[in-house]
Amino acid sequence: IPKTLAINFKPKLLLEVTFPQESETAVTLKAGVQLARNATKGPPTFAIRGVRTPGPFVIAMVDPDAPTPQDPWAAQIRHYLGGNHTVYDRGGALKNQTSAITEYLQPGPPAGSDAHRYIFLLFKQPKDFAAQEVITPSTSVVAFNISGFAETVGLGDPLAGSFMRVAPDPPAV
Repeated sequence: IPKTLAINFKPKLLLEVTFPQESETAVTLKAGVQLARNATKGPPTFAIRGVRTPGPFVIAMVDPDAPTPQDPWAAQIRHYLGGNHTVYDRGGALKNQTSAITEYLQPGPPAGSDAHRYIFLLFKQPKDFAAQEVITPSTSVVAFNISGFAETVGLGDPLAGSFMRVAPDPPAV
């Protein structure tokens, strides 16, 4: 987890992030893997390993590298923010019981940029999370601050996380 996120990351669980594919086997992230943009159409599914509680959980996905890793003035871009994820099977698969605050936004690093990191964080959901109004579906996804949001709404430290890298699409030939 980059220091710019200002998150105390000492995971207690393993977060699995899986992207469905149109004609291939789904892709489950290995932390730090680089995926082609077309492999991230999503939305992803989530599962946790090592769970001792069924949830609910909050999941966030942020891009700390916008518009480029060398000049991240628009970071963090919020690519997903959803609460009420609960474990629904023995394998630890998570199911979202409500609409996300920020529905999944596919990675789209601009042409000419290096690959961006996309970070997924799983938090224990506080009882009053559904009433929070700090971030709403109409709040801009640009210049989000995951650590500030987590502190303001009482999420605490993330329980798990993962990340991937996604490069811009190659130029059309």
